Amino acid sequence: MGKIEDLHVINGEGYQLTRLEKVVGAARANSMWPLPFATSCCGIEYMATMGSNYDLARFGMERMSFSPRQADLLIVAGTISKKLGPILKQVYEQMAEPKWVLSVGACASSGGIFDTYSVLQGIDRVIPVDVYVPGCPPRPEQIIDGIMKIHDMVRNEPLRRRYSDEYKALLNKYQIEGNEE
Repeated sequence: MGKIEDLHVINGEGYQLTRLEKVVGAARANSMWPLPFATSCCGIEYMATMGSNYDLARFGMERMSFSPRQADLLIVAGTISKKLGPILKQVYEQMAEPKWVLSVGACASSGGIFDTYSVLQGIDRVIPVDVYVPGCPPRPEQIIDGIMKIHDMVRNEPLRRRYSDEYKALLNKYQIEGNEE
């Protein structure tokens, strides 16, 4: 992930040309600040990705952000109760645009084995999710694969997507205040 892939550059003597959208996408993808929202066993597997065996720092993510205002990737790992749902939504709303969400594990993605009155049956009922990582709990390799998929999304996302009517409709579906131009 250290090199910039698919970046069309025209080299000349004393100048370089490329598309600003590609440069911004590459910079965003290689400098993400994740906010871990870990509640149970999936959180332990996520913590393992920061260890020396898996080393998430090689993807430009060595700085964990425990403030939503400084994070651009929300990693939700573990069981989310219905009481915790509004708090998760508030954390998501406090994050600055552009922001992405990674749902880690069966519990965050679909409620897992806990089909009870108190467990939220997937975080996509309260916030939009970009990538789902399956497993109970998922291995660190799967979490890294999910992060790499997020990086691909970030790298290829148009700069104006967050101001599109589709994106505003998505936020309205979740009753989240969108960006105003």
